[in-house]
Amino acid sequence: IVNCPCKYNFSEDGKKLTPRRDVPSYPKYTLSQETIEALKKPTFDVWHWEHNEMLSCLEYMYHDLGLVKEFNMNPITLKRWLLGIQENYRSNPFHNFRHCFCVSQMMYGMIHLCNLQEKLTLTDMGILMTAAVCHDLDHPGYNNTYQINARTELAVRYNDISPLENHHCAVAFQILSLPECNIFANVDPEAFKQIRQAVITLILATDMARHGEILDSFKQKVDNFDFTNEEHVTCLKMVLIKCCDISNEVRPTEVAEPWVDCLLEEYFMQSDREKSEGLPVAPFMDRDKVTKPTAQIGFIKFVLIPMFETVMKLFPQIEEIMVQPLRDSRDHYEELKQIDDAMTEKKKTENIAVVTL
Repeated sequence: IVNCPCKYNFSEDGKKLTPRRDVPSYPKYTLSQETIEALKKPTFDVWHWEHNEMLSCLEYMYHDLGLVKEFNMNPITLKRWLLGIQENYRSNPFHNFRHCFCVSQMMYGMIHLCNLQEKLTLTDMGILMTAAVCHDLDHPGYNNTYQINARTELAVRYNDISPLENHHCAVAFQILSLPECNIFANVDPEAFKQIRQAVITLILATDMARHGEILDSFKQKVDNFDFTNEEHVTCLKMVLIKCCDISNEVRPTEVAEPWVDCLLEEYFMQSDREKSEGLPVAPFMDRDKVTKPTAQIGFIKFVLIPMFETVMKLFPQIEEIMVQPLRDSRDHYEELKQIDDAMTEKKKTENIAVVTL
């Protein structure tokens, strides 16, 4: 195998790298009652915490939702698993451990807001949370389009079919295959098979190339949604992880806006590399063509709002807390764009004035 940048080498001999630390060494942070309450809400300030604190929050969520009890997890194994997860996120500008935490915290918030405990099984909840935690493991910072066009090792391995998402899944189960990190060790093999399949389905659903297909499938079910229908529930879970994955704009402006800079930084790194390697460049990643407002407006109007409004049909309680902030964010960026456009217009007229002089 060519030198593989990912932590886990999928060579034929099947040797696996073990995480560097085999003892959970993050200090036991006791979360304040204030933090515990805030953790359930989309307004939670995800920038305020260091890695150890985020690990403690994730650990708390697993205990609070009753997942530790339900799956008979060893609490020490849960700590080790979370540490192994954190170590396998890279320090990309956007696709990093803090993004993993954001998506997981939003999932936890949606479980509470939508009262999913009453509608779904504890197994479903474990699947939702675990898929959220694992969904971008070992992301290299360059998207599927780059992988495929550059014919990277991942694209070759996965035959151009969602190379990144397949890799995130593989790394997730590589970590779970280590006995000291296997939070599902006490689950019977048949149940584990089902959990594994469901987690894979959810992580693969985060490929935005499948956005239209997945949302359309949910739209067909939402008006006569049946929580006893396995296919309906699977489709809902796919839409929930999608919502959480791209939910930054649901958060307050001061929390959401820095993420846009992080994403653009990652996009620009990719487009610069594509230019230097003579590969096609997507206009939305091109530093010469993109501004923060243009990057966000279309995404909020045509991707985020339609998806969240569809979920709102099933859970009307999200309108005020999740959908309204999206509409406000859209308005905020449209105002910024008007200011940008006015500035550009002013520059143009100034330049014309200079030329005519």
